[in-house]
Amino acid sequence: MSKRALQIATALLGAVPVITGVVGLMGLSDPLYAALHLPQDATLDSNMRFFGGVWLGLGLSVWWLVPRIDQQTALFRAAWLMIALGGLGRLLSVAMVGLPLLPFVGFTVLEIVGAPLFIWWQNRVVRQSHMGASW
Repeated sequence: MSKRALQIATALLGAVPVITGVVGLMGLSDPLYAALHLPQDATLDSNMRFFGGVWLGLGLSVWWLVPRIDQQTALFRAAWLMIALGGLGRLLSVAMVGLPLLPFVGFTVLEIVGAPLFIWWQNRVVRQSHMGASW
C-alpha cells in the first residue's frame, strides 16, 4: 500500500488509455473496428477519433500526476471518476446490447471495481504522507 506501489500501478494502468487512445485516433481503421467490417461512416469515424483523443488525454494526465500522486488528489479522483463513468456506460451497453468481447468485460470490472479501490488507496497514501510530514 505504499506510495511507490501506487505510482507504479498508476503508471502501468495509465499506459492503457495512452496506447488505446493513440490507436483510437485511427477511427474506424483501428484494427479492432476494422476487423468488425463496419460500414464507413464519417460521423462514427469522427466520434471514434474524438474519443480516442480524449482517452489519450486522460492517460497523459494520469502519467503527469504520477510523480505528485500524493499531492494531486482532485485530479486523481477526477480521472478515476471518468473511468468509472465509462464503466457504467459499458454496463448500460451490456444491459441493452449484450456482452462485448472478453477483454472489454475485464475492462468493465476494472473500471467499476478498480475506481473506488484506487481512490481509497490514494487516500491512504495521502494520509500516510501527511502523518510522516508531522513527525
